[in-house]
Formats: sequence, C-alpha cells, structure tokens
Amino acid sequence: MMKRILVTGGAGFIGSHLCERLVNEGNDVICLDNFYTGAKENVWHLIGRPNFEIVRHDVCQPYWAEVDEIYNLACPASPIYYQNDPIQTTKTSVFGAYHMLGLARRTKCKILQSSTSEVYGDPSVHPQPESYWGNVNTIGLRSCYDEGKRCAETMFFDYHRLHGVRIKVIRIFNTYGPRMAQHDGRVVSNFIMQALRGEDITIYGDGQQTRSFQYVTDLIEGMVRMMNSGDDFQGPVNIGNPGEFTMLELAEKVIAMTGSKSKIVFRPLPSDDPKMRRPDITLAKAKLDWEPKVKLDEGLAKTIEYFKGTLK
Repeated sequence: MMKRILVTGGAGFIGSHLCERLVNEGNDVICLDNFYTGAKENVWHLIGRPNFEIVRHDVCQPYWAEVDEIYNLACPASPIYYQNDPIQTTKTSVFGAYHMLGLARRTKCKILQSSTSEVYGDPSVHPQPESYWGNVNTIGLRSCYDEGKRCAETMFFDYHRLHGVRIKVIRIFNTYGPRMAQHDGRVVSNFIMQALRGEDITIYGDGQQTRSFQYVTDLIEGMVRMMNSGDDFQGPVNIGNPGEFTMLELAEKVIAMTGSKSKIVFRPLPSDDPKMRRPDITLAKAKLDWEPKVKLDEGLAKTIEYFKGTLK
C-alpha cells in the first residue's frame, strides 16, 4: 500500500538515498530541505516523478501536512557545517524534533529520528552498546551537534511516554557513499578528493584513532527496517558497521585504490575528536534482522567512481 512519507533533510547525502528508495517502492514522498547542506542535485533525478515533491522549508519553523510516516533527518552532520553556525545546529536538532513530533502527534503517524553515534562522545566503553550513556563534553566545539541530538532523543521518548507518539530512534554511525559533499570535512570524502587531486592526504593526530564506516545503502536498509518494525520497539538502536580500522589504514587504502601519488601528512587532532568509534549491533541483529552487507573495498570503489565524476 502506498504511504505518504515526509523526509526532512531529504536533499542531503543520506536523505536523498532514502527518498530514492521510498519513491522507487511506490510511496508518495515529500522531501523537505532548507538547502543549508542539502543540494537539489542530489534529488534532481527524482524531480518530475509523480510521487515525489520537494519543498524548501526550515524545520525550525512548524510544517503541516497529512502524512503516514516521518523520517526526521534534518541537521548538518559534518563538523565544518555544524560548527559554522552552532546555535542554528542546536536549534535545528531541538526545534526540528519538537515540530516534527507535534506533526506526528496530530496525524497519529510513525516518526523516526536519525540520531547519531556522537551521543556516545569520546567513549570509555568499546564497542558502544545502546545501554552506554556516553562521555560527552557539554560546552565544546562539537557540543552543538552532540547535545542537540541527545536532547532530541530525550524529547522523542517524552512524547512517546506522555502522548503515545509512535517513535523510532536510530543512532547512525559513520556513513559514506555517493553524494557526499566534496568539502564537508568528513574523512572519506577528504581522503578521496585529496588522492584524486594528487594533494597531500591530511591525517589529524597520529592516525591510530579508529572509525567504523558503513556504506549508505546498508544504512538506508536499516532505517527502513526500523520504521517498519513493531510499535513495541522504539530503540534507540545502533545502525553501523562494526568493521574497525585506523585512519592511517584508510588513507593507505584510498591511495592504493586511486593509484594516487599523494603523500600522507599529519596535523594536530581537533578538540574532542573521538579516539575510537565502533557500534555494537547485537540489538539491530536481534530486533531488525539487520547487519551491513557492503564490504569496505566495494563501497570505496563506488564512492571513488562518484567523486571522479564530480572533478572539474
């Protein structure tokens, strides 16, 4: 049965892949975006489809529509963008959650919050299970994003307890793939663009800090499964790839796969940058029968190919 689905932040990197999946499944999709970090180019191929519409709107302001489901993705997700206007970042997370929860309450629809692994901060528990409360600096440069997302989770569960809103909360770990912005400061896009241009590849710190990267289609599958899961499971649930590697290993792999002559250079580690990040996905396996399928080499090859096409 066709559903009318609202995707906030729908023209962003992840949002555009979600819109594409939902449109292709025959749903009527409203893509809401203020284009601060999203881009029309990301959904250009969907414009003109009869079951897709795009609306310029900021979720810091109320929005009204009759919908069956809401995916709330609106918020800058890379440090360069969310630190550029930290007050707006916090407002987007908190007011955006407030307005979308109000819409979900009025329409009695199901709503999914795209939270983040950043709620765990610089973790003292590894890997990170959903039961871990985190180690977050409340007043640092990254706090606008970390604390904004933590507050949004609080509001989601309070709306569920007080008003019976049907909520779903996922915590997204590092994700990569086509349609990442070239200059968003994220490590995969940084490394690939530097390698393709033959520039020095910049590693912050000693390169031994670890990350776990999932390919975007794996994330979208996890999001859809969470939305379609029973009302007895609200989350939060980790959606990420537990395959862990160092930043130095990633840089070396990108150089090899692009055939680049780039050299690796080291710079000081930014403030509050986590030293390690890896999801415990036991809950996602048990509740959603979900785990990532795309191997790093396969996903990187597709992402490199995409970025080659963006070079001027």
